[in-house]
Order: sequence, then structure tokens, then C-alpha cells
Amino acid sequence: MKLLAQFFTWWNGSTWGTRFYTWRFGRRVGEDQFGNVYYEGDGGRRWVQYNGPAEPSTIPAGWHGWMHKRTNTPPSEENYVARDWEKPHKPNMTGTPYAYVPKGSLSSQEKRPKVTGDYEAWRP
Repeated sequence: MKLLAQFFTWWNGSTWGTRFYTWRFGRRVGEDQFGNVYYEGDGGRRWVQYNGPAEPSTIPAGWHGWMHKRTNTPPSEENYVARDWEKPHKPNMTGTPYAYVPKGSLSSQEKRPKVTGDYEAWRP
């Protein structure tokens, strides 16, 4: 089943077509701390092969800038240092029990706090 998924699904990792294209035309540029591998091809095309499921939020800020052509120098060829305000990666928790649920949401048991000038329903 896993072999079949590699042929037809892109979200479980690279498909065989992407792997062949990468082998044939890709030039490995570098790897990040999550194990994602970055490639560049003819015409300046850039892509990433994720280590595990395709989760774009795992691309660090330095590599994100290179992928979107904000810089031509990849972080692997320079001493890239993250800025103080850059936070470490946190996975997307949507759909899990750890997802953020604000007060007053239908998924939350808590009531939202009253505020000044709060809405009052119309009564005839």
C-alpha cells in the first residue's frame, strides 16, 4: 500500500515522478534542520523534498527567502543566523486535540468574556 501511495499521493512525500525529475534535472543546494532537501533546476526553478509529509510550515525562514527568490544565496552557502524575533517551528495543530480554541467558540465549553458596549439582541 505504501508503494502505491508513493505513485499517486504527493502529501505523503515525493512521488516517483518528482523523484525521477529531481534525479534527472535537480542540483542539490542544501538541507535544513528538519531534513528537508532543497534543489535548483534549469531556469532558476527551485523546489523542496520534504522529510516526511509535505508540510510547508517546516521550511525555516532562511530557506523560505531562498525558495521565493528573495535572495540568490541559499543559507547553506552563507552563515545564516536567525533573527531574535524569529520563532522556532511549531506544527499546525488544527484538527487535533491540541488545536487553539478561543473562548466563545462552538468547540469550547467556556463563555467569552463580556466587554464594554457588548451586543444586545433586539427585542420587539
